[in-house]
Amino acid sequence: MRPVRSILAITIIAITTPSLAHTEQHHFSGFAAGLSHPFAGLDHVLAMVSVGLLAALTGGRAAWAMPAGFIAMMLMGGAMGMMEMNIPAVEAGIAASITILGALIAWGHSWHPAAATALAGSFALFHGYAHGIEIPEGSGVLSYGVGFALASLALHLLGLAMGAGLARQSPASRISGVAVTLAGLWVAFG
Repeated sequence: MRPVRSILAITIIAITTPSLAHTEQHHFSGFAAGLSHPFAGLDHVLAMVSVGLLAALTGGRAAWAMPAGFIAMMLMGGAMGMMEMNIPAVEAGIAASITILGALIAWGHSWHPAAATALAGSFALFHGYAHGIEIPEGSGVLSYGVGFALASLALHLLGLAMGAGLARQSPASRISGVAVTLAGLWVAFG
């Protein structure tokens, strides 16, 4: 029954979350803006949940190292965005993160935890930068950063919970990976 729940959860997230994370329309600031930003777009939700799912399927140290590494690098990317540093092709990097993470989940290959964490961390820079450049005017940098870090952690934990009941090469994990990959392609080209 758990694989069905995982697929259902991904489907519900995919069809109910509008891709609005990069509209630069914020109605509040600080912690609440940071907390809500990752939930506001399909691109961020899929990537964060996928990091947790891949971490669970990789197992061992990856179960904590991937989400922790992602959040650390995301905060670095957020700082770069807040300082208005230029990272080219941010939206392409975000779309690539979804597509590649989904493909890795579908593939079912066993990753070394350090390699999986490094890969997730490289994608995190793009996600963090997108959060950082959209900090609402007048928001405290620290409260906004804490908000988007906690929201990302919650989504990673959702992915970890979904992956806890799946085997690495189970049909449900492969279907989940294919669905995420297709969503990443839709974000990139749709």
